[in-house]
Amino acid sequence: MGQPTSDEQLLQRPTRLQEALPFDFTHSDPWRVFRIMGEFVEGFDTLAHIHPAVTIFGSARTHPDDPTYEAAYQATKRLAQAGFNIITGGGPGIMEAANCGAVDGGSTSIGCNIELPHEQSVNAYVQISINFRYFFVRKTMFVKYAEGFVIFPGGFGTMDELFEALTLIQTGKVEMFPIILFGSRYWAGLLGWIKETMLAEGKIAPSDLDLMQTTDSPEEVSQIILSNYHARQNGPPATPGSLR
Repeated sequence: MGQPTSDEQLLQRPTRLQEALPFDFTHSDPWRVFRIMGEFVEGFDTLAHIHPAVTIFGSARTHPDDPTYEAAYQATKRLAQAGFNIITGGGPGIMEAANCGAVDGGSTSIGCNIELPHEQSVNAYVQISINFRYFFVRKTMFVKYAEGFVIFPGGFGTMDELFEALTLIQTGKVEMFPIILFGSRYWAGLLGWIKETMLAEGKIAPSDLDLMQTTDSPEEVSQIILSNYHARQNGPPATPGSLR
């Protein structure tokens, strides 16, 4: 067992042994509040001027020879050429492909990395890197500065980000923005269950299904994001490169 991460320490329940140890303020929850504040300040200060941006999610385990890696690269390159900066978790896989697409498309490539039990290295295409100890601070940065989410096939972390975004929009905590699921075959089972079980049992409203869009086209990803962005800005119809 390695050293516990900051998130693990924060969420750890006190034990009798810990209660018996001499008090050390720098390891207490009140002290961690200052660390959390510091992460928020650093994140806000670093990302305040990167608007507009799109956040990309997907598996860190996706290899460069996987078709979804190339799709993530093509989608983000198009978004970058249209004037959007790209935010990812800064790691390998889909994140690496997206950051590479941002660089090759001429926009800013941002990586919000996280402390994990098995350290996640920052990929070579990240131009602005921010390291976080706490998942919930990192999630705030993903949402606050994004004009939309593009979610490629991934695991638990990707699902966490998907449902976090859906919940925030559904409950009116954030203004509605596009959530694009890339890879119709990958998402078909989940979407089917949401419709046939959650919706059928009245756990969500029919309109909640409209919070997500599915595509297999990198070009359509760019079109959806551009269209929604210009609609929010009350500007003219979007054309490629029109943000520049």
